[in-house]
This record gives sequence, structure tokens and C-alpha cells, in this order.
Amino acid sequence: MDSFELNKILGAVLFTCLVLLALNIGAGALFTPEPPKKPGYEIAVQEQQPGKAPGEAAPSEQPIEQALASADPKRGEQTAKVCLTCHTFEKGGPNKIGPNLWGAVGRKKGSEAGFTYSDAIKSKGGDWTVDDLNKFLTSPRTYAPGTKMSFAGLPRENQRADVIAYLNTLSDNPKPLPTAATAPPGGGEGAKPGAGGQAGAQGQTKPEGQTAPGAKPSPPAGAQTQTPAPGQPQVTSPGQSQSPQPGSEHTPQPGQKSE
Repeated sequence: MDSFELNKILGAVLFTCLVLLALNIGAGALFTPEPPKKPGYEIAVQEQQPGKAPGEAAPSEQPIEQALASADPKRGEQTAKVCLTCHTFEKGGPNKIGPNLWGAVGRKKGSEAGFTYSDAIKSKGGDWTVDDLNKFLTSPRTYAPGTKMSFAGLPRENQRADVIAYLNTLSDNPKPLPTAATAPPGGGEGAKPGAGGQAGAQGQTKPEGQTAPGAKPSPPAGAQTQTPAPGQPQVTSPGQSQSPQPGSEHTPQPGQKSE
């Protein structure tokens, strides 16, 4: 094979490579996908509490003030360790994916310097009260739809109370947390009647002429009962039958005829 034939073969291979490269560049220019405005994929999943059957009604929860009465900041610190990926807790700590949480309780929403908050948090306004923190920790996306926070939330109320108690300690001047004592149940069994009820019970009288079961009837007013002396005949009123008294029955003596 002379050099002329070899040059033709190499030229054909080079031409083929150039055509493939041109096709690749042209296809990429025609079918370039549009980059997403926000990286990642948002999957809408309905949150369901562990151990809860679908369609089952959510159990009624006690107010957060009652849960705070038994809250433990130490337990809250352990629970809040899952937040260390996005937040810092020390005073003057840097902002990460989320803002620094020193002094978060009572702080104005969306006010941490150097952090860019979402419009959902900025639109809330006001301060981070205990009630707002409880709702936010239950489900951040439910409390502030459109928030950047991807945390699913804390479904257990005692966990939220512990975390709030821990966050309250992250301050130079911690504020007293609201607590509510459990009210005693009203009027149960064994409650004594009032003075009016006692007076009404005592003031009830039975109708005239009625006697209690098992009681002997009382004689009419003004009537007198007489008991005959031993050996004397009993005098009865007209219309009354005479009952023989014990020992008053006449018994004939031997040799006498009975009348």
C-alpha cells in the first residue's frame, strides 16, 4: 500500500469523526434542557404520625403550657442535635443552611443578621413566641408554606416542649416559660349537698295518714288507751269487739258445770 492510499483512509476516518462531533454539538444546541430554578426535586408526601392508621382521627393534645411544666432542657438538648446539620446554637455562632438559634425565643421573626430568610417567614411578622415555636416545630411547612426548611417536624408534644425549654436557655436573660396547672375535675361522686339541699331534705314531711313501712300505726289524737287491771273485766266501747285477755277465760272447776 502506497502513501496515497493510506492518506485517503486516514482522511475518511477524520472526516467521520468531524461529522459525529458536529452532530453532537448541533443536537446539544437544539435539545438543551432548561435548568431548574431551584435545585432538587420537591416530593409532596402527606405526613403521617408513626403508629397511626390511615383515616384515624388525631388524638387531642394537651396545651403546650401543660407540657412545658414537665419539660426538661437536657432532653431538649439531645433532641435538638438533629438540628446541628443546619443550625448553630452558641452565642455569636455563624449561620449555616439555617440561622443561628442563640436567643431564638422571643426574637423577631426573620431578624438574624447575615441570613437570607424566605418570604414565608418574613411575611409572618411578630416575635417567636412559645405558641409560634410549637406550631413551627410541629410542621414547618404547614406553619409557613414555602419555607426553605426541609425538616419534617416533631410529632410528639413532649419533644417539642423539651426543645423549646432548651432554646429558652440559649439567652443571656432567659424568659420564664408559661405553664398551666391541671384544673381539678368538677363535682364528682361523693359531693356533699349544699345548705339549701340539706334544708330541703329536712323540710320534707310525709302526708298525713301515711306511715313508714314496718312502723306501728299511731292512735288518733285525743284517744286514750286503757289497760284493765288483772282480774277485772275489760270494758269496751259500743261497736268494738272484746278480745279475751290471757287468763281471763272461765274454766269450769271439777264437779261444776260450765254455763
